[in-house]
Amino acid sequence: MRSPRRTQTSFDTAETVPKHERVREIDVLRGFALLGILLVNVTAMAGPRMGSGGELGVSRVDEMADWLLTTLVSAKFFPLFSFLFGYSFTLQKASADRTGTPFVPRYLRRLTGLFLLGLAHGVLLFPGDVLMVYAVLGLVLFAVRDIEPRTAVRAAACLVTGVALCLLVWGMATVAYTEPVNPQDRAAAIQETAAAYRGGFGSVVQANLGWLHYSLGWNVLYGADMLAALLAGLAAGRRGLLVETHRYRAWMVRIAVCALPVGLAGSTFMAVCRNGPLDARWYDVGSAVGVLTAPALTASYVCGLLLLLRTRPGGRIAGALAGAGRLALTHYLTQSLVMAFVFTGYGLAWYGRHGTAVLLAGCFALYAAQLAVGGWLLRRARYGPAEWLLRAATLGRRP
Repeated sequence: MRSPRRTQTSFDTAETVPKHERVREIDVLRGFALLGILLVNVTAMAGPRMGSGGELGVSRVDEMADWLLTTLVSAKFFPLFSFLFGYSFTLQKASADRTGTPFVPRYLRRLTGLFLLGLAHGVLLFPGDVLMVYAVLGLVLFAVRDIEPRTAVRAAACLVTGVALCLLVWGMATVAYTEPVNPQDRAAAIQETAAAYRGGFGSVVQANLGWLHYSLGWNVLYGADMLAALLAGLAAGRRGLLVETHRYRAWMVRIAVCALPVGLAGSTFMAVCRNGPLDARWYDVGSAVGVLTAPALTASYVCGLLLLLRTRPGGRIAGALAGAGRLALTHYLTQSLVMAFVFTGYGLAWYGRHGTAVLLAGCFALYAAQLAVGGWLLRRARYGPAEWLLRAATLGRRP
């Protein structure tokens, strides 16, 4: 039997990873993150609510829903997904070391497959795709794979601070040197976008390509924030934090309690800037505070959920979320496929026709359906369709 090749400096905690089992906590957290990502993405794909005359209309219920969404969900779940991406990298590397499998070609094939899936997803379905960003950042993660955990955490803190400072400077300049947006001009721009997304296949693809081009610069900036979460996940994976969560129960309780008010305070300010009473010029100022404090609220969510898993009710919740986490890529793409059918000219063309409250209710219904269908699928197959494709690309053969 070939002995595993492992260096003391790279993955000295790989022994803590179960050799033939998935880490349930990762699947649970990934399944949990899927719901948050769905709740955020739907507002982008559905567009602002517009009346029959094209005017923008927001009810009190929708205003409250927007506020809660920004405070509790926005900017909280993509960092979690990024953290898990970084953590999973350590598991993939440790698995390759144990079996003596060449890691580099498999990992590069995996990133290539991920990028191609993201490209198709971004062009055809949702231009807010992050799979392409993960594929690029995965190369950075590979380049720094031997970084010490403490150094990775410090680098992550520096990246988050840097992104927050850039947004703050840009936001303050916007507040100081620009005039408030004319509501009529904003309504006209939204009508133009709505017309594009309610059009045919070519119109939708052209609108997606325009959005991808426009958001390229912002993706670079927010990519640094995602890289910070990847590095934090890499450090956590090196320490095996999610393999032996029982050892850190006291710390998790402390983090859940202490981080919650910090995260809520920052998120509340972000909601004030994004959803009022401050006008749209304050958007990036709020985003700066949100980027800085969102990790605290995300950490509170994670610790609270991991603590819940150790209770009797938590077992049932864990089973449902873990199943969703195992099919995370399939569920993520399916969510975009369903929303594209509902909101674009691919199907119902309901872009701009519903307020946030209705959208969120629809998201919970879709997520519940995914939990049920995903459980049924996992009883009959080992992988979801997207996971099968990505694994085939990784192995370079049929799984």
